[in-house]
Amino acid sequence: MGAKNSLPMEAVDGFTAEEVSRLEKRFRKLDKDQSETLSVEEFLAMPELKENPIVQRVVQVFDADHSGELDFKEFVRGLAMFTMKNVDREKKLKFLFNIYDMDSDGLISNTELFTVLKMMVGSNLKDTQLQQIVDKTIVDLDKDQDGMINYQEFCDIVGKSPSLDDDEDVTTALTIEVPKV
Repeated sequence: MGAKNSLPMEAVDGFTAEEVSRLEKRFRKLDKDQSETLSVEEFLAMPELKENPIVQRVVQVFDADHSGELDFKEFVRGLAMFTMKNVDREKKLKFLFNIYDMDSDGLISNTELFTVLKMMVGSNLKDTQLQQIVDKTIVDLDKDQDGMINYQEFCDIVGKSPSLDDDEDVTTALTIEVPKV
């Protein structure tokens, strides 16, 4: 990578030097137009993401400079959210919250929740059915009754998923190994 994209050490939290090297090779392989950035389309070339309905939204959250594409730093920082070694639960919860908080105002509105859930369910539910689920979710989670879900309300419920074992929460369930190139 060129000097403009040289990776500062704080950006490799959760990765060994060997893993960063493998990630750089993977990044270069995905960067078909050699622009030193990944478009959503290039990012979708990763087989493990190809079928993910919210990958475009994930890329938007990874895209710290809002350029519409990921540079190597953003790519590594984003993937660090999901590595086994990165156990910072707070960062993972914030990332998950940001998936839903589309306008970055610190709140998940009814419209934002509907939009992200629509990405996930596609045409499997009618809009009226999905809206009923969204309305019920907002009512159930909105402890301060402002009609929105704030970060604390989100954390209170996300960290307590009944489908997870006692020794893990949603953040440990969202971990991946660094892929071999």
